[in-house]
Amino acid sequence: MATLVCAGAVLKCTMGTTPSVFGVLPVNQVLTGVPAATVLDNKPMTNVAPFGMCISPANPAVAAATAAALGVLTPMPCLPVTPAPWTPGSPAVLIGSAPALDALSRLSCTWGGLIQITSPGQLQASGL
Repeated sequence: MATLVCAGAVLKCTMGTTPSVFGVLPVNQVLTGVPAATVLDNKPMTNVAPFGMCISPANPAVAAATAAALGVLTPMPCLPVTPAPWTPGSPAVLIGSAPALDALSRLSCTWGGLIQITSPGQLQASGL
């Protein structure tokens, strides 16, 4: 089983220039020392922080800056747009009424980036 994700996890976007830290509000009152996440924790700025600069030509800000630079790709500040939940999550483990978020899940950004979890925010204990 994959490791469940909690607040403080490290995220990476294929179209971002830096990693970001995952935020989870303690609304479900499931704590691993910090709040545990569900697939519904996909809200930009609340859960998914910006990834530095965006390099996706599908991002209107990047496209405009690139056009102004005569076709030279010009990164612009990242503002994630993540309207759909994380997939697939862990359907066997529910937090509230939503599947728990596991470290193998992915999230798509409208601008073409694929967001993945590089560190789940907790380590699996062995020998317990």
